[in-house]
Amino acid sequence: MARKVILVKHITFYRIRPPLPSYSYKLPFGSPPSPAARTEMAHHFGYSPSSASRETHLLCNPLSAPSLLQPTPFRPVLPLKRFSYSSLKLYTLSPHYRIPHNIARISVQDHIPGETRNSISSQVPNTRRSEKKSSSVSKSYIWINPRSPRASQLRKQSYDTRYSSLVAIAESLNSCNPTEEDVFGILVGLGDKIVEQDAVVVLNNMSNPETAVIALKYFQQKLNLSKEVILYNVTLKVFRKSRDFQGAENLFDEMLQRGVKPDNVTFSTIISCARLSNLPEKAVEWYEKMPAYGCEPDDVNHAVMIDAYGRAGNIDKALSLYDRARAEKWRIDAVTFSTLIKIYGMSGNFDGCLNVYEEMKALRIKPTVVVYNTLLDAMGRAKRPWQAKSIYKEMINNGFTPNWATYAALLRAFGRARYGEDGLNVYKEMKSKGMELNVTLYNTLLAMCADVGYTDEAIEIYEDMKRSEACKPDSWTFSSLITIYSCSGKVSESEAMLNEMLEAGFEPNIFVLTSLIQCYGKASKTDDVVSTFNRLLDLGITPDDRFCGCLLNVMTQTPMEELGKLTDCIEKANLKLGRVVKLLMDGENIDGEIFKREAYELLNSISADVKKAYCNCLIDLCVNLNMLERACQLLDLGITLEIYADLQSRSPTQWSLHLKSLSLGAALTALHVWMNDLSKALENREELPSLLGINTGHGKHKYSDKGLAGVFESHLKELNAPFHEAPDQVGWFLTTKVAAQSWLASRHAQEVATSDMLPM
Repeated sequence: MARKVILVKHITFYRIRPPLPSYSYKLPFGSPPSPAARTEMAHHFGYSPSSASRETHLLCNPLSAPSLLQPTPFRPVLPLKRFSYSSLKLYTLSPHYRIPHNIARISVQDHIPGETRNSISSQVPNTRRSEKKSSSVSKSYIWINPRSPRASQLRKQSYDTRYSSLVAIAESLNSCNPTEEDVFGILVGLGDKIVEQDAVVVLNNMSNPETAVIALKYFQQKLNLSKEVILYNVTLKVFRKSRDFQGAENLFDEMLQRGVKPDNVTFSTIISCARLSNLPEKAVEWYEKMPAYGCEPDDVNHAVMIDAYGRAGNIDKALSLYDRARAEKWRIDAVTFSTLIKIYGMSGNFDGCLNVYEEMKALRIKPTVVVYNTLLDAMGRAKRPWQAKSIYKEMINNGFTPNWATYAALLRAFGRARYGEDGLNVYKEMKSKGMELNVTLYNTLLAMCADVGYTDEAIEIYEDMKRSEACKPDSWTFSSLITIYSCSGKVSESEAMLNEMLEAGFEPNIFVLTSLIQCYGKASKTDDVVSTFNRLLDLGITPDDRFCGCLLNVMTQTPMEELGKLTDCIEKANLKLGRVVKLLMDGENIDGEIFKREAYELLNSISADVKKAYCNCLIDLCVNLNMLERACQLLDLGITLEIYADLQSRSPTQWSLHLKSLSLGAALTALHVWMNDLSKALENREELPSLLGINTGHGKHKYSDKGLAGVFESHLKELNAPFHEAPDQVGWFLTTKVAAQSWLASRHAQEVATSDMLPM
């Protein structure tokens, strides 16, 4: 009876990664298949001579290392219609068939010589014919035990053994001296019968660009290369691994000199090398070179260039490519999405950052820690700490572990928004995890403490900073601490910190001197204010708008008899401000139009972020000098220049005065003007609404227990005004139409009586 032998090439003993589908047979190692399984196997593992003749391609991508073939029990896979076996054949042979020596040496990754194909073609079809004759007679098979000596012999003849030796050679080349003698000496061990795929495997597993170039030269001398560009491409990958962009460019030049035409893979490798080397401009340059060499960028090239153009600063091009990507459904990676979020964040389009993130999730692209960190940083810039908290919570829920950059982004977000408690919680969590803060993060925390008035917490952070070995305090550190002490009016502590700053080798900058002037002003030490101002001039520092505003603020707290000392300082610091202050100091003996013109020129000459502070201080100074008319002129000028906006509002049911963000003197002046407007409304027989309200806001000054509401409440009592604090609306003082009319009528009668008593 004829018997058939299933001869399996090396796949009998090796499984190719990635693993085959999960619907494979589960056979115990070394056990023969069941009759049913054998029947199914025989049906699917048929051999075709025509398919063998086509087996001339490489099993793996020539630019990537072939998957290692690992010993494993034989696991036939069903159904096989979903898997291509163009490279893996199972032969059904007669019992007397012997394996030709040349067939046993064939690698599934090598070209099959023509004579070998002929040998197979001449013998296998006969076997298949005999199979047809005998299949009806017998269904018996001989199974080869993977543990048998014969199986071991077949294993040694497979390409995975060759591949392992090539990887070992690559590792030796990585560590040898970059000389032809050493490199060639190692490669001689390959023997004379090397093929192009051997060169690809060796170069692909190398990481030393210096020896890789010499190895490339060796293979060029030894082989008659059919596709030399492939060897250059895998060598360029070595330069990419080591982030040696200059070396990659030099290799490209050599490639052209040898007449080798680059392909898309060449440019993709060089572009990715530029990206990894943090050279986005170079990535753009090489991308734009592609058409000149006959290479048209594909969707993958376009997609990665969104990131490169964005990092290179060409925002319009990056966003244009992104629009194409969405329209043409390119595959975009998480790195590119991170760059897009950063682009929108830097341009101030923070809603765009969130939209990109939502699109990323809709495409089911898993965010990375870098994406989350970039988004957190953008929300910090936007001063949206509540969204930063929400994104951080989502990050944790998705199983990501926050790193140093995550905490740094959170600290910046909470610090900028003055979320003091949240910022301190992040700081404590970092310390509990043993993370070291750098100078910038320490300074961010200290600046936040200065903004929210956390004096004790700031001192604790400063002491921790001094204990740290990773960083030392700098001028910004001392500036924040002096600011904290100065705003609290702690003169001795401020001066001690200044001395510590000088001992550390830092000269006081304009921020430090501004804080000191504020500190001395709070303590009514006018002479020290003047000496600090002179020190600034001696250091060659030019007073800026903030410094002059601080001097002006100190004037509002200075006794009348010492105002002259500060007037001289202000005139030296800012001529226009000096003229306005001098006009006020000269009293009422000035023309109102001259004063308004000088004040107008002053407010138009300073930066927008200090205009309200200047206007508030000048009005406060007028109130202190009992110059109500000048205060009203300044308030009117502030409204005209849109420094003050929406101070009054009217609806059918309520008329309101909004005093939030005004100084006390400016708020009292605005109240005076509003009362006059209400009186005029009554005189003109306008109908008042059922409710009138004054909104002072409910906040307190960060370094004081008093807010505007508390001071204003006592002033309303002095005026006998019928406004009372609303129990359910903090910071609001309300009255009814009837009570307001009665009070306004009484106030008007008192004014008339007072004017009648004045001498004619």
